Amino acid sequence: MNLIAITSPSFFVEEHIILNALFEEGLDVLHLKKPDSEPIFCERLLRLIDKPWLKRIVVHDHFYLKDEFGLKGIHLNDRNPDIPTGYKGHVSRSCHSIEEVKEWKSRCSYVFLGPIYDSKSGRIKREAFNTQQLTQAATEGVINKKVIAVGGINARNIKRVKNMGFGGAAVMTGLWEHFDAHESSNFHDIVEQFKLLRKMAD
Repeated sequence: MNLIAITSPSFFVEEHIILNALFEEGLDVLHLKKPDSEPIFCERLLRLIDKPWLKRIVVHDHFYLKDEFGLKGIHLNDRNPDIPTGYKGHVSRSCHSIEEVKEWKSRCSYVFLGPIYDSKSGRIKREAFNTQQLTQAATEGVINKKVIAVGGINARNIKRVKNMGFGGAAVMTGLWEHFDAHESSNFHDIVEQFKLLRKMAD
């Protein structure tokens, strides 16, 4: 099962150091998600990331960054719901219902489905599906390798996600809660947590 990391919603001084370290530890895909951010701050962060890793980054906003920095692709969401005219390349999308997955899966490289569990990303979001709904969706082939679980994913539940038939899991709080940007410059704990999650996802 693939493991995707989503950035913290806010910028902080050590961010590029941690992201480079995660890539060095085998991170396949990073989603750059900074809601309401100014483009210049995203540009600054991307310039600090080692060039070999840029092709593994997907942006949720400021889609021009994809071509300017040679990124992997773009991600559609409520803020940016449509594929830009003439765009060619990787597209992923956030889905919040089984029906949305059915509509968008064939048009995207993969889709996010969630929240699978209660999530504290920004504001608390309650899990949107019960086990029966997810099991039925997997049995019907709706949940498959092109569907990525998101929302409240951590070391306590990632194996359950894998067993449900998801092609991957996207983690944000389950990763970044292991680093306090206001009190620490030591990122050993977050790197070790990533290594644990990656091992459990394999």
